[in-house]
Amino acid sequence: MKKTVKLREIAFARSGEKGNTSNVGVVPFDGKNYDLLVKQLTVEKVKERYKGLVRGPIVRYELPGIQAINFVMSDALQGGVSRSLNLDVHGKNRSRLILEMDIELDE
Repeated sequence: MKKTVKLREIAFARSGEKGNTSNVGVVPFDGKNYDLLVKQLTVEKVKERYKGLVRGPIVRYELPGIQAINFVMSDALQGGVSRSLNLDVHGKNRSRLILEMDIELDE
């Protein structure tokens, strides 16, 4: 039987930016959930989650040595901090968005 939880219940995330590129790294609290996250945190699901915010491609990097996944999002910050009139174009707040994604766990 499966149960659905928010990603924030089993992992933490860090995010940042450089220019017009944002990145979000996800790390499970317990390493036993790393493979589960690799299966469920697909580029397609992340694109859907950041729909309307990220205009360019999203590339996923799996980092099994540290049991983390990093998503690099291009054309994601309306030109970046120094080029946009948007009040908050920093990529630092983007981790909260991914942590609200639903993840399926075996009970």
